[in-house]
Amino acid sequence: MDHNASPLVIVDAANVVGSVPDGWWRDRRGAAERLRDRLASDGVPGRAGPLEVVLVVEGAARGVESVPGVRVESAPGSGDDHIVELVARAAGGRAVLVVTADRGLRRRVAELGAEVAGPRTVRPV
Repeated sequence: MDHNASPLVIVDAANVVGSVPDGWWRDRRGAAERLRDRLASDGVPGRAGPLEVVLVVEGAARGVESVPGVRVESAPGSGDDHIVELVARAAGGRAVLVVTADRGLRRRVAELGAEVAGPRTVRPV
């Protein structure tokens, strides 16, 4: 599949997982894996495929494995910085959607031309 033509959806795992107080802080890695699995099975509601979905993890969630349909990237440092870097790399060539509630990150990626959406896009409460 030509990923360059399909829209890129980047999910800020820490921010989306943290948007629902379901005990995720006891097992950050497990919470990130559940989010990854939901993305792999349900896709992104309201977005017809094919999509390239990238889940960016950081901190205690590093090391979560990729699965078919969802590429997991462990940020070497700040998850926000890694997401901005991914958007910058894709900018201009394709549609990019970043899923996060982080205001600072939303502003940074919007300046690069990405569309932004809140955590409920991929994690209905």
